[in-house]
Amino acid sequence: MPTKKKVSITKPNSPVQQRLWLMYPPKLIKQPFIWEVGHKFKVTTNIRQASVTDEIGIVCLELAGPRSEVARAIKWLEKNKVNVEPVEIGVIAG
Repeated sequence: MPTKKKVSITKPNSPVQQRLWLMYPPKLIKQPFIWEVGHKFKVTTNIRQASVTDEIGIVCLELAGPRSEVARAIKWLEKNKVNVEPVEIGVIAG
């Protein structure tokens, strides 16, 4: 009898780690978004890089936790007018 291949299905509670670029305008710079994300959702936050001036806030944030919580945190940030983009990690062939 031929054996069937198992199809892996990603579960909402499976752990995930995602790096994101957060960008927000001057009127939102003083809002404690990263603190709020860490307290509102079951995720761990890790600031990987940041540049905040009077004109713009740009933060590279790593979110880790259950897949569903990370997704909820991203939606919450976007709902609060924070531009969220995934970090694309390139590999240099050589």
